[in-house]
Amino acid sequence: MLKLNLAIGLLFIFSAAFGKEFNPYYHKVTVKNGDAVSTLLSKYGLISQDCNINKFYDLNDLSKKSKLIADKEYFLPIKVYKYNGKSIRTTLKLSDVEAAKDIQKYNELLLKKGLRKESFLKNNLLWVPVHYLECNGKEVKNETEKAEVVTKKETKEESAKEIKKSPRRSNEVKINDLFGPKYREVNMFDDQLSGQVFYISSGHGGPDPGAQCSDLEHTLCEDEYAYDVALRLARDLTQHGATVHMIVQDENDGIRDDEFLDCDNDESCNGKDLPVRQLDRLKQRADHINRLYHKYKKQGVAKQTAIMIHVDSRNKEQRQDVFFYHYGSDKVSKDLAYNLQSTFEEKYEIFQKGRGYRGYVANRGLYMLRKVDPSAVYVELANIRNKSDHIRLMESANRQALANWLFEGLTGIR
Repeated sequence: MLKLNLAIGLLFIFSAAFGKEFNPYYHKVTVKNGDAVSTLLSKYGLISQDCNINKFYDLNDLSKKSKLIADKEYFLPIKVYKYNGKSIRTTLKLSDVEAAKDIQKYNELLLKKGLRKESFLKNNLLWVPVHYLECNGKEVKNETEKAEVVTKKETKEESAKEIKKSPRRSNEVKINDLFGPKYREVNMFDDQLSGQVFYISSGHGGPDPGAQCSDLEHTLCEDEYAYDVALRLARDLTQHGATVHMIVQDENDGIRDDEFLDCDNDESCNGKDLPVRQLDRLKQRADHINRLYHKYKKQGVAKQTAIMIHVDSRNKEQRQDVFFYHYGSDKVSKDLAYNLQSTFEEKYEIFQKGRGYRGYVANRGLYMLRKVDPSAVYVELANIRNKSDHIRLMESANRQALANWLFEGLTGIR
């Protein structure tokens, strides 16, 4: 009888903890000295979605000007559910297989980072960022929440963008294999950039990896990180109807969400290998852009823009904000550079309040600014040797944010 009563007692405890009475709740963390909203949300892969950011302020009853207080607990826009032991889809009543896979990967990533102490498979606690539940336009009924929730995630964790999208046009989807298997399906939001052409040239590649940092367990190569941001920008532009040409291409990379992007040398331009000699590589790219430019110009396309994306290398102690170059008296080029600078300054004021933004604009006679016919702007994303700047480059969420902000500065679309 004693054993039976003990068994019943244990069953009661288990049921109370994990039975039907379990109510989802928001995860709380204690912030450290110096933490800002941007760094905290970036740490948890939540920074690039407006809904995550707005939810954080709402949950903690904060204004956008509020500063975090060290050693105080704050709610994160991560909802914790009881995992039913079967599947994420049945736990959350989701019909979208890809969204369920992404939620699983998100939990595994946080476990790998040490932000979760145990796997959800072990403690039956599933962490779900709110952008899977409350963002985007496509919704289904979630019986667990008794509310409308999102079932289709547009891209990975950081790409339900800060950019406020216009309504989709008949759910049109374009396929671009260059973006990789995860991101090849591009949901079209509107036609605001229809009739505009963009040329995106990521720096270096092929025999030249560009700037490098070998201070970490894996070498960071400039061309790989510039290329990843370039692809993300291309995808953003495509979603709004622009015609986009990736001048440097790597068919087997695609958009990657890893911290360490493998260095390789198989990039190409217009289907051809990249030359060994630097001047030949630059001429190959400029010539390719100019051929396309004049083709479109004959078709009556008036607005064409080139953007060159690089990562700088300076003294490892020097933290470097994103900065921009234009060339000569081209007013469009100059305006683009200053629009981009203004956009980044605005974003820093929102997401890194009080830190200050020190990115600048300068007039430079660089080959890829002098020799291309469309109006062009040149971007340096970070100092690849600086430890703080590594976070900007290595976190996929931050690479997506860089692409989003470049998109906004180039187009004015918010």
